[in-house]
Amino acid sequence: MAKKAKKTRKRTSGRTVLSIDIGGSHVKVMTDKERVRREFESGPDLTAKDMVKKVQDLTKDWSYDVISIGYPGPVVHNRPLREPYNLGRGWAGFDFEEAFGRPTKVVNDALMQAIGSYQGGRMLFLGLGTGLGSAMIVDGIFEPMELGHLPYRKGKTFEDYVGAAGLKRLGKTKWRSYVDDVIARLFAALEPDYVVLGGGNAENVDKPPKKVRFGDNANAFEGGFRLWARDGTKSTRLRQ
Repeated sequence: MAKKAKKTRKRTSGRTVLSIDIGGSHVKVMTDKERVRREFESGPDLTAKDMVKKVQDLTKDWSYDVISIGYPGPVVHNRPLREPYNLGRGWAGFDFEEAFGRPTKVVNDALMQAIGSYQGGRMLFLGLGTGLGSAMIVDGIFEPMELGHLPYRKGKTFEDYVGAAGLKRLGKTKWRSYVDDVIARLFAALEPDYVVLGGGNAENVDKPPKKVRFGDNANAFEGGFRLWARDGTKSTRLRQ
């Protein structure tokens, strides 16, 4: 019995991880111990300080040691680089570790979901949501990317066509054809072994092309847990 307990401690590293997935409509939280999802509404008035307070209130009956945060925008050195598109102000440069009083790792939200979706090799993750989130993981080293802002057609970007605004403007049938084209272009340019589609609008894709599979938005939590993995079984390394 003691031997079994020892193995369990090695696997969990004796720490409980709180994973926070920040979205434009909701902020979702889960620990790797309880595996129970809780959430609250976000929206255009939610500031970084508000988010911290709401998470603390929502999880006051939980115990956790370290935190992972998926932020909807670029991140440098564990802090948001810019204000988010669809939330309030005060996010750029915010020190979440100081605010929570616990060791905290902050990554782009698409990257966090990508980490949770990773199954080895060269993987390209594309998040079809408000915009186009993207990340790539190559042999356990992961790289946040901003592919959605690259020029595409008629002076517009990839995310202008395959983001939520593009879906509304083009209609589902045309939007799907552009999604297929964007995937093909990025596949040819980056040469991944496979592509994972995530984000809220992935459900609107009818039949994914070859070597493309659907992810699960719940993988964002798993990505947050893996950020603190120590045993090396599915660990990843971050470039920032």
